[in-house]
Amino acid sequence: MIIRPIGPNEKDAYDSVVAHPLQSFSWGEFRKKTGVAVERIGIFDGQRMVGGFSITFHPVPHTSYTIGYFPKGPMPDEAMLGALKQIGARHNAICIKLEPNVSQAVDTPSAHSQVAQFLLAHHCRPGKPLFTKYTFVLSLTPSEDELLAAMRGKTRYNINLAEKKGVHIIEDTSVDGMMEYLKVLKETTSRQGFYAHDEEYFKQMWKTIGSSGMLHIFKAIYEDNVLTVWIVFVFNGKLYYPYGASTREHKEVMANNLMMWEVIKYGKKQGCTSFDMWGSLGPNPDPKDPWFGFHKFKEGYGGVLTQFIGTYDFILNPAMYSIYTTVDKLRWKVLRLKSKLKR
Repeated sequence: MIIRPIGPNEKDAYDSVVAHPLQSFSWGEFRKKTGVAVERIGIFDGQRMVGGFSITFHPVPHTSYTIGYFPKGPMPDEAMLGALKQIGARHNAICIKLEPNVSQAVDTPSAHSQVAQFLLAHHCRPGKPLFTKYTFVLSLTPSEDELLAAMRGKTRYNINLAEKKGVHIIEDTSVDGMMEYLKVLKETTSRQGFYAHDEEYFKQMWKTIGSSGMLHIFKAIYEDNVLTVWIVFVFNGKLYYPYGASTREHKEVMANNLMMWEVIKYGKKQGCTSFDMWGSLGPNPDPKDPWFGFHKFKEGYGGVLTQFIGTYDFILNPAMYSIYTTVDKLRWKVLRLKSKLKR
């Protein structure tokens, strides 16, 4: 088995062996344009690429250090951890945050404890998550009638209501579609007080991967007004819902319910076999949690609540790691305070 960096001429082979949009070649190109260093690695059996992964390296302000991020890659083994250690050293990384794309339904016997033991035995420790540990995953292989039948009654009712009220969904994966998303996102973040990437991040995303076939923008329109805009990804037979924003206007027409259903149907037409809804709360969620409503909304579509193995920091510089984690906790407290003050 050979583990080595890959070049642009190996893009297609690389994309065929990675499993998540955030590991795709196009996503790496986008992240480069935001000023982040990207390392792409191929895993070879002889001359044939059989696996791959990407790591991004993010500068720690006012220092010469970086933090590596390994989002939704394969489960690391000893050989991969050895490669990550070497790559991290080249980038003067304090640690590499590992969030492997390894999951299972929450109601099945867990094998995650064995994974945790392996990582803990190899200089890793549980870290602050960037991705949520849970998501809903919906199989798209049933027929549309079967998918509707598996939904909660209230969800089906809201879909029908939106259709009767005249809400319609269109795809607009253009610069205008992205600008519409940013307009609605500004209102959403101001109203709900959550953190989101800035406008330049999304503009660069559209410039880099808007024509890749992976990114798609959908708008829900009612009486010539855009109520909701979603960005979804299609990659290697799977559909993802990473970004969405909606106005406070005309909540009574249930535009988001119809949006989700139309996106599901779109994914089926694209040949996708599953739909990762990109995050949820865990089992027995707290009704007082600010994300409870969003969790229940997704739950209504009949997906399986799925748990990832979580976030582990692969520590490369123990002394600096202790300092970094302390400062990072303070930084997030400041960001949350700023969000609340903007409301």
